[in-house]
Amino acid sequence: MSLAIVYSRAQAGMNAPLVTVEVHLSNGLPGLSIVGLPETAVKESKDRVRGAILNSQFEFPARRITINLAPADLPKDGGRFDLPIALGILAAAGQIPGKDLSRYEFAGELALSGGLRSITGILPMAVHTHRAGRIVVVPAGNAAEAALVREARVLAGAQLLDITGHLTQTRPLEPHTAPLTGEAAADSTADLGDVRGQHQARRALEVAAAGAHSLLMIGPPGTGKSLLASRLPGILPGMSEAEAIETAAIASISGQAINPASWRQRRFRAPHHTASAVALVGGGSSPRPGEISLAHHGVLFLDELPEFDRRVLEVLREPLESGRITISRAARQAEYPAQFQLVAAMNPCPCGYLGDPSGRCHCTSEQIERYRRRISGPLLDRIDLQIEVPRLSFEKLEGPRGETSDAVRLRVVAARQRQLQRSGTLNSRLDHRQLEEACRLQTADRQLLQQAMERLKLSARAYHRILKVARSIADLEGTPEIRPGHLAEAINYRRLDRSA
Repeated sequence: MSLAIVYSRAQAGMNAPLVTVEVHLSNGLPGLSIVGLPETAVKESKDRVRGAILNSQFEFPARRITINLAPADLPKDGGRFDLPIALGILAAAGQIPGKDLSRYEFAGELALSGGLRSITGILPMAVHTHRAGRIVVVPAGNAAEAALVREARVLAGAQLLDITGHLTQTRPLEPHTAPLTGEAAADSTADLGDVRGQHQARRALEVAAAGAHSLLMIGPPGTGKSLLASRLPGILPGMSEAEAIETAAIASISGQAINPASWRQRRFRAPHHTASAVALVGGGSSPRPGEISLAHHGVLFLDELPEFDRRVLEVLREPLESGRITISRAARQAEYPAQFQLVAAMNPCPCGYLGDPSGRCHCTSEQIERYRRRISGPLLDRIDLQIEVPRLSFEKLEGPRGETSDAVRLRVVAARQRQLQRSGTLNSRLDHRQLEEACRLQTADRQLLQQAMERLKLSARAYHRILKVARSIADLEGTPEIRPGHLAEAINYRRLDRSA
């Protein structure tokens, strides 16, 4: 047999398009050529494949070898095609049987010794291979990640000889299965009970968790803003299996290790304020996901918000509305999910002590205004809850522990269930039609909201976000309608609007 066909998968954003590896042996001067838009790492695979085949005690054919990676217009990169290329050469040369290769999809980088090295992006490949009804064959280091796809048939080997032994039926491989995991447990070391005092901030955190709202905390240094933000994942419900697969796929594409024991826990990402726009939203010549995608279905915490470059913060505006980010380059385009929950923290002024009882703030009004203008109005308008986190007295710091994350999470889960039963989505993601149905107001409530809009000069977006927050407060209390107290509390969370 001088022609062999082996299946593999490329990586294109969150997708894993099918790649057919066609290997043809012909007469002529010995040589190996790869066609089908291979990038440098793929072109170099011919040397890795030659060494791996020879060191695995196979014969490398002394013939003209042509390898076609179809479709020809799809860019191929990385070392993921080493294994299918090697198997195609061996099958075309008749050293291994090629009749059953169509049942499998292969991916893996080869060492010169014949060993198999792990690759990135194996989870999207496992998802698509399972949908295609084939068996996925990967390096042993990727087996646990691929097996996260329930009911997927996964085979793994540490050497090229392990894979060829399975294909020749001399040493069949056992299917790799992932350990059974239930709903993700929250991190017991990050409990909301650690927060002493700060009752308004704890309440705002619970409201934010109930409706997946964005939150901005304003207060002097050392008042617990970062501590509060780190406790938010612990009061959120565990991810569903579909959400966890999507989140883990993003981490897989980024080359991050996935722990099967904690893969269903919500992510908490806290990039430094020196992060670039590309680091935050993703990019590069070969588009990769950024922090907002790595925080998908989780929490993105931006500490010292005004210290971020303003142009960096502006790129958050569209993902906050759409829940997705599209990265366009001259030759490529990739779309990644970015349905994150934004939590930010900032000082009230450049020195950080505006309004502190000690009176140590000496910032001028111009300095304070310049400091706050580092955050644009359109971005602030998209943040649902804006609260103050004041400095605590010694008595409050020595006070009893607050309510635990487990107790708060029960109320959050119940509130979210009410939202899903009513509208099929969380309150922060209601569209205009759903908002009108879920947030009907009485005449007195409309007058209260009208007065707030006129006094605070609120935008239409802020008006809708107040309604969504009020709906979440009502859901926490289990009431079917929005009451005046819910609306007043939601208006009170527009801290920066009240100080305008």
